[in-house]
Amino acid sequence: MLLPSRHGALVGAAQAGDLQALDQLLRQSRQDLRRYAERHCGINDVEDAIQETLFVAAQRIGDLRSLESFNSWLFRIIKRECHRLRRGWRLLTNQEIDEQIQPVITPEPGEWRIDIGRMLATLPPHYRTILLLRDIEGLPLEILAERLGLSLAATKSRLHRARLLARDVLMAP
Repeated sequence: MLLPSRHGALVGAAQAGDLQALDQLLRQSRQDLRRYAERHCGINDVEDAIQETLFVAAQRIGDLRSLESFNSWLFRIIKRECHRLRRGWRLLTNQEIDEQIQPVITPEPGEWRIDIGRMLATLPPHYRTILLLRDIEGLPLEILAERLGLSLAATKSRLHRARLLARDVLMAP
């Protein structure tokens, strides 16, 4: 690890806006960051973590309060980046990926009418009625509940079940 005093002059110059000093400082820090990242990141994330850390350091060098804390500041940045990358990888590996992704097929408007007509014909009358009144005529739930003689909660429940059944009918092959 580089000594803080060796970084002191470069950090001060970089904070003052000297781009050559910033470039030299980041180049000198790269090997230390690599060793640290190899211990804290996944093997495939090392270079990404280093690049992101160098980018953040270049953008925020002016935020550094103490010249002596440069190394610990960099290591906190790379540790945070390694954690973020590990967390993102876990999110990706926990998702179920469907290997047989089917292309999206958009039916013609005439086909929609036929499909919706068939769906409505297969629904029980109480589900058909609530779908037509709410989704076609656009009645508010309160008026719909009054018209059907149901409580608001029962109306919402019936509408939900009707939509689920309609979706199942429309999605069936």
